[in-house]
Amino acid sequence: MKVLWSVGEPINEEAWHWYNDNVGKKKSPIIDSWWQTETGGIMISPIPYVTPTIPTFATWPFMGVQPALMDENGNEIYGNQVEGRLCIKFPWPSIARTIWGDHQRYKETYFSAYEDMYFTGDGALRDATGYYRITGRVDDVIIVSGHNLGTAPIEDIINEHPAVAESAIVGFPHDIKGNALYGYVTLKETGEGRIHENVEKEINQLISERIGPIAKLDKIQFTEGLPKTRSGKIMRRILRKIAANELGNLGDTSTLLNPEVVEGIIENKL
Repeated sequence: MKVLWSVGEPINEEAWHWYNDNVGKKKSPIIDSWWQTETGGIMISPIPYVTPTIPTFATWPFMGVQPALMDENGNEIYGNQVEGRLCIKFPWPSIARTIWGDHQRYKETYFSAYEDMYFTGDGALRDATGYYRITGRVDDVIIVSGHNLGTAPIEDIINEHPAVAESAIVGFPHDIKGNALYGYVTLKETGEGRIHENVEKEINQLISERIGPIAKLDKIQFTEGLPKTRSGKIMRRILRKIAANELGNLGDTSTLLNPEVVEGIIENKL
């Protein structure tokens, strides 16, 4: 095994170390690349055996790619040790040219948020060395009691629990907080009753210790799996609608890799 790859969901640190230790035997570099279907190719990525890798970081932009981090007011954020919304400044050869039959939607989706820039829809941080870490979709930031909470850091903490295989966090309407956090959690081994209760308490304790009590989950639903696209991305759009009881408007689920898990999640919804 000469090179390992990670695409789809941003890889969390526990998974990165497991992959590195058990599959790569600490010899094969993990290429944690960032790109989108719309970009037509890799945009930010280590070069195998050249770029030093760090868990959870996609590292440096690929050759010719010019990323920028932007704030909510449309200003570019310069320097390192910063976080913002990930845009691309300059065209690249494989950029999507349009959306079939709806060019206006193409312009509004990718080029209306920031002038003369391609807006990826993702958040990212840039560390002291200029490495980029993708922190998740911007619309995955949930306002709870006036606090902006990104779901990716919370999911990373949950996934560090030894009993947890993977998780996804979404927001749902709350009468007092405005929004609250709903967690879908898949365990490595199935269990009932007391096991679930213990894991639920331990998860919220971890979150409270690492981020703060404001980030604790109001609801935790244990699932057999999470709905994913064929490229491995968790379909949070579907999970958000289930959490908000919008069950009649889930959209097309036939293209999912595992559409059957949606029925199970609905059936056991809290």
